[in-house]
Amino acid sequence: MPKLPKALPHFHGTMEEKPKNPVRMMQARRFPFFRIGIIGGGQLGKMMAQEAKKMGFFVTVLDPTPASPAGQIADLEITAGFSDEEGLRKLLATSDVATYDIEHVNTAFLKACPEKDKIRPAPELLEIIQDKFRQREVLKRGGIPVPRFAPLEEDTPEAFWSFGFPLVQKARRGGYDGRGVAILRGEEDLPKRLRGPSYLEEYVPVDRELAVLVARSTTGEIRTYPVVEMIFEKRAHICDLVLAPARIPEEVAERAEELGRKCVELLGGVGIFAVEMFLTESGELLVNEIAPRPHNSGHFTIEACATSQFEEHLRAILGLPLGSTRLLSPAVMVNLLGEEGESGTPLVEGLDEALAVEEVFFHFYGKRETRPFRKMGHVTVLGETLEEALEKAFRVKNILKVRGERKDHEGAKGRHHHGERFGPSGHGGGSQNP
Repeated sequence: MPKLPKALPHFHGTMEEKPKNPVRMMQARRFPFFRIGIIGGGQLGKMMAQEAKKMGFFVTVLDPTPASPAGQIADLEITAGFSDEEGLRKLLATSDVATYDIEHVNTAFLKACPEKDKIRPAPELLEIIQDKFRQREVLKRGGIPVPRFAPLEEDTPEAFWSFGFPLVQKARRGGYDGRGVAILRGEEDLPKRLRGPSYLEEYVPVDRELAVLVARSTTGEIRTYPVVEMIFEKRAHICDLVLAPARIPEEVAERAEELGRKCVELLGGVGIFAVEMFLTESGELLVNEIAPRPHNSGHFTIEACATSQFEEHLRAILGLPLGSTRLLSPAVMVNLLGEEGESGTPLVEGLDEALAVEEVFFHFYGKRETRPFRKMGHVTVLGETLEEALEKAFRVKNILKVRGERKDHEGAKGRHHHGERFGPSGHGGGSQNP
């Protein structure tokens, strides 16, 4: 086990002569400059750890999987579940500040532990986010526009009829990447309804699905990234492409950024937050949900923005000045999903051909097993214009595949084939996807 650095006191430098006009004394920090704890060792934790190591920080990761993607980068990996109190204590003991790459953690323990003030965002905020119905209630009370919704108190056909078809049923907890959402257009779809605690939401005619990344520091400083457009694979209900900037009028983008800031300020959030929104066919903006961490919609920022979402998150939770969020180049991010009907050791097909395309950046997360539609990596493509980036992104998407050593066609029935060829129109996403 590596030797752990002690918590580091900060000290001030001295000046030989006192200036006539007082200036802020420059602060010096001893290496490693901060100790960062990350609860969750997935791809988000990995990219956060990469930025932390670049900046000279000591990184501890907690994850139930040994040699997790983030654990492969970290100085110290604690192998424990997200609810494991002893593991969480160890992580907090080796960290100046702790954060998450996943929402599904033990908030009850984190709220009660003596070191809860070093956890950012706060466990109380995370608890609101974990329950999507409660999140909706908080947003609505705060004056945030959201789709009409109601709790599902009884799982009966009458309850669905009373709310009104078509509708979207969403699990209160645990849903992500297409899980925990059912679109029910009429009574004939009731056999597909979710079981367990859930709520109902009106089916909104959506023109586009948007996301705004908002960073807010411990000092209250706040910055937003350019609004992006998310395109979903309709039947897999999972994000397929992210376009930066979104193909929307400037006035709509300004409204979306302001709405994103209002959401994060309402929650008192610290860190980076992804505020997902619907742009309706009538031009209204409705907030779908909020992620209190770096997000899939922000991966493009690594190559396409002055400061990546991962570095900005670290700056925010440490109280450092926030970096520029300026878009340096139009970009398209393509999620690399495991092929349908295939699992096991990942096999990447078409890598050489994809990298022959100019301004293509390949990221593989280091997961040791692929499954149908599992997020295995992503590619960011830059261009002089968004149209150029999108055209190149579709070329790469049609070349690059993550396959598995095992074929399991029975295990993936009912899911759309990720290898379908797409054209440069960018259409094919479904409305109200998670």
